[in-house]
Amino acid sequence: MSDTCNVALLGLKFMGRAHSNAYLKASRFFNLPKRPVMHTIVGRDLIALAPFADRWGWKNYSTTWKDVVKSTEVDLVDVSTPNYMHAEQALAALSAGKHVACEKPLAHTLKEARQMKNAAVRSRRSKTFVWFIFRRCPAVAFAQKLVQDGRLGRIYHLRASYLQDWGGPETPLGWRFQKKYAGSGAHGDLNAHIVDLARFITGQEITEVTGAIAETFIPERIVPPTPTKRGLPPARARKQKGKSDVDDAVLFLARFKDGTVGSFESTRVAMGDQNALRFEVNGELGSLRFDLEDMNVLWFHEATDDRGTVGWRRIMCTTAGEHPYAGAWWPDAHIIGYEHTYVNMVADIMAELGGEEPLVPLPTFADAYEVHRVLEAALLAAKHRAAVKVNEIK
Repeated sequence: MSDTCNVALLGLKFMGRAHSNAYLKASRFFNLPKRPVMHTIVGRDLIALAPFADRWGWKNYSTTWKDVVKSTEVDLVDVSTPNYMHAEQALAALSAGKHVACEKPLAHTLKEARQMKNAAVRSRRSKTFVWFIFRRCPAVAFAQKLVQDGRLGRIYHLRASYLQDWGGPETPLGWRFQKKYAGSGAHGDLNAHIVDLARFITGQEITEVTGAIAETFIPERIVPPTPTKRGLPPARARKQKGKSDVDDAVLFLARFKDGTVGSFESTRVAMGDQNALRFEVNGELGSLRFDLEDMNVLWFHEATDDRGTVGWRRIMCTTAGEHPYAGAWWPDAHIIGYEHTYVNMVADIMAELGGEEPLVPLPTFADAYEVHRVLEAALLAAKHRAAVKVNEIK
């Protein structure tokens, strides 16, 4: 078995940079059974491709993803394009016998997500991965370990929110605000992450969405101007508005298989919350809470402590040998950041492809499909103002 893995990355915007950095750094910080080789970067903008490839260390670049995913030189195809492109690209890669890593949400629609999940099941050679990267925060992975070790006992509540503030009225009509490209708004973008974390941390499936609200506060947005040979069009043309037909916020309540109840909230218009992914888990023996904007810290409350001194304990999750991934990075309390979660994920992907166990379980297309079913149930619950059982979502 080769000790290298040739990677083709589809997409070179925000996620393209994050993924490129991860492939560049993983083998420098982790001892990997397979080393990622940055073989080809793929994008639609030929002018941007060459400097991107040079800056980030890609050996080749191309504008034709269909040819790249069929290449016998490529082992892993990484899909980091807009949501509406995921299914076609991932299915083509699976058909070509490639391993596939895909950004979240898994697909543009539930139907496409199901097709991707089924194709992955049929493929005997290919492994699939989904970039639910917050599993790879040491504090989050440690929270999961504490729950699975029984430190909280029976889980009663999980409440989770993912709040951002960049989607106000002044934000132009990009692809993320158009259903034909994104599928949904804050729901698929943000609730997908916290639903995955709920499944990961509790080890339980969500069985029912009991109530939901989906709201579009800003139904029209300014259409970004298209430059002409003479520059930008007249100011009047630059104020043209188009329809924003995805949710700006979705809130829902849920029941889990083993009796846990949960609440979920996502929004892009929570002014002052720049990237506030938060969760709290309450059990019979204690509680946990986490805030991504302070991502190296986990708060732990142990109810069995003496009543005179019981309280929340602040844990800096940076200690090698105690906290997942910490040993690959810096000395205690020399904190890591958002980009390190991607490096940790690449390390786990390469471990699995090299025949080793990942440090933290990797989400597959099957996992992401289960997340998609919950998201669909929430949208139906909001639409019909009724409870929806997840097993009715096929």
